[in-house]
Amino acid sequence: MPMFKLPLSGDITQSINPWTAIFNPTGGQYGLVNITLGQSSAPEVEADVLSDVAGYGKQLGRIGDAVLVLINHLPENTALSQEDIVAIYDLKEMLADITKVKKRHNRSAAQP
Repeated sequence: MPMFKLPLSGDITQSINPWTAIFNPTGGQYGLVNITLGQSSAPEVEADVLSDVAGYGKQLGRIGDAVLVLINHLPENTALSQEDIVAIYDLKEMLADITKVKKRHNRSAAQP
């Protein structure tokens, strides 16, 4: 894309999209899928991961499944603080609720 700079203006890059002028006169965004990536140090990488690898739900689901495996393999005599026990209980409860929702939609889920 050609770069245009006015004197004393610094770096300015602007894409001109005719659809924006027609469908976006007030600054809102319209589309079938609108993703706000938030504050990311590499938004291009994050966008590619979301589109090419897995969405946030699938990523979190796989992490939850893996954490359940680790929890289920904790030795019985592991010394845990009360806060640790509560954190594990809360996670298992949340994952059980997620499993119920997945089953309502005929999706597979790990059993907490």
